[in-house]
Amino acid sequence: MNNLQTTSRSYCFTAIVGQEDMKTALILNAVNPKLGGILIRGEKGTAKSTAVRALAELLPPQAVVENCRFGCDPRDLPHLCPECQEKLERGEKLITASRRMRVIELPVNATEDRVAGSLDMEHALKTGEKKFESGILAQANRNILYVDEVNLLDDHIVDILLDSAAMGVNTVEREGVSFTHPAAFMLVGTMKPEEGDLRPQLLDRFGLSVTVSGERDLEKRAAILAKRLEFERDSGKFFAEAEAGQRRLRERIENAGRLLDAVEYSPEILEKIASLCVKLEVDGHRADITILKTALTRAAFDDRKNVTGEDVLRAARFALPHRLRRKPFEETADITGDMLTRLLEGGAV
Repeated sequence: MNNLQTTSRSYCFTAIVGQEDMKTALILNAVNPKLGGILIRGEKGTAKSTAVRALAELLPPQAVVENCRFGCDPRDLPHLCPECQEKLERGEKLITASRRMRVIELPVNATEDRVAGSLDMEHALKTGEKKFESGILAQANRNILYVDEVNLLDDHIVDILLDSAAMGVNTVEREGVSFTHPAAFMLVGTMKPEEGDLRPQLLDRFGLSVTVSGERDLEKRAAILAKRLEFERDSGKFFAEAEAGQRRLRERIENAGRLLDAVEYSPEILEKIASLCVKLEVDGHRADITILKTALTRAAFDDRKNVTGEDVLRAARFALPHRLRRKPFEETADITGDMLTRLLEGGAV
């Protein structure tokens, strides 16, 4: 008889064995959604989707406007959707509800209308009113947008995703009529490099990147097997035993989010970041900005109010590998976070 049980709950984030870079990058994006998302590159079966879904369940519930299709935060008045703003203008009260953060998945074959939404031009012409059919970006607002095989998406669709992730809004325009709604989400893209890479211009717009592979440490590999079987045999017991660790990490993420704006940095930190990017010949300034934001977030997560040189090195590990210049005819930069860290710690740059 099969004694394995099924559960609708996701796996516990704190129970994931190994993959420390991926878990750290996801946590940093949860603390600071302005980091610009994360690109996870690597082989299949390395807990990529498991980690993303587990992170969503780990995070605290959100306050939302009841029945708002964009999930607006009733306390964040400047960023309300047009429909919530109209309610306030009519003197209506915004009723607060609670929901958990969700993982919204974007299919590889999604069209522009399916992603961004569309305007009903016939309705606009007949009535003079805008009628917006919401898309995936509307569902993704204040959630996690998960794009598996992001490298197989049409470049135009990737542009739309990255624009919305950077600006926190989505605008749809048709024949002089436009509709704008909030679209602030954590973007997580995954890909297998052997299936082709993203253009450098698109790679650069992902905040952080990590490379994952199957565990080679025998002890960790055995632990993965044991924990997975525990989960499938008795998920209730599995979640109960993990709850204390889940709660501690949840509280740490919440505390870091509150501390983030108070974290400070010195002129020396800025010079260190600039020097690092110049020596590595990184194009543009997005890498410098991302390293600084990530270093600030790392300090907050460690419950500190000042950025250190170590924070900069840790941040560079995630912010630089996908931004390094490629050699001629090379599809991907041949450097990983581990290799970059060895270079930095060894004083090679």
